[in-house]
Amino acid sequence: MIPDFQLAMLPLLQKMKDGNIYNSTLLRSEAIEYFQIIDEEQQQKTPNGKQILFFNRIAWSISYLRTGGLIFSPERGKYKISELGLKVLKNPPQKITIRFLKEINPNKNIESIDTNLTNAQSELSIPTPDEMIEEGYKIINVELSKVLLKTLEEISPYKFEKIVVDLLIKMGYGDSDLLNGEVTQKTGDEGIDGVIKEDKLGLDKIYIQAKRWKKESKIGRPEIQKFVGALDGKRAKKGIFMTTAFFTKDAIDYANNTNNATVVLIDGERLTNLMIEYQAGVTVKEIYKIRKIDTDFFMEE
Repeated sequence: MIPDFQLAMLPLLQKMKDGNIYNSTLLRSEAIEYFQIIDEEQQQKTPNGKQILFFNRIAWSISYLRTGGLIFSPERGKYKISELGLKVLKNPPQKITIRFLKEINPNKNIESIDTNLTNAQSELSIPTPDEMIEEGYKIINVELSKVLLKTLEEISPYKFEKIVVDLLIKMGYGDSDLLNGEVTQKTGDEGIDGVIKEDKLGLDKIYIQAKRWKKESKIGRPEIQKFVGALDGKRAKKGIFMTTAFFTKDAIDYANNTNNATVVLIDGERLTNLMIEYQAGVTVKEIYKIRKIDTDFFMEE
């Protein structure tokens, strides 16, 4: 079990009661043994996939123990229990929480992430500040995705086709050059809505079909078969089928197993996520810079 950062603080402090100096690697090893964290859990990532969840939580445990004055850093990256920490262990609480740290050392500048919590609530598992930021980011994107999907459903089919082609260019296809992407004529397109040239001479092309359907609509195997047939007519080997709706299992299985061409299916959810990631149809509202201390700045000559 991966402990939340509050739950990990007391076991870490108890390990350090011998007065030895520990680094983050040693403390993580102690936590792995104490909480019996299995290999799979040790590899689990935070919501944005950029950090190891276990590493992040132990780092915050160490940070709060240090901010609360229970441990100190005799040198860069090293930690040792303080006199206050030893005093706490003589009559330890069931769990060290942020509220507990404030109570025993009210003069310390301990971040008040639980300022509005009741005593009972502060004993519960709460996320680290990093996790709260990532979760908030995720919620914002989920809501933005819904708005995007609704907006896509209301535009004309031709405009949708153009947006799809522009998105793929933004993703790097066609050498990121808008001149290498084109939307086919509105009628008589033979099942192909857009084309992207992957090289300057157009010897290698990606053919696109774009279906602006209601998100509740199902796109089944027959639609994918028609698209594959259209690719055959172009002697094409690469096709992308984008839609605001979703694909049935039969459609997905057929696309994955066809030998005629490589066909990629992108449903409404994935489409809007890609639009957010590559800033197609969205703009940046705010930028928050998360800073960390520059230890080299404080090094003496």
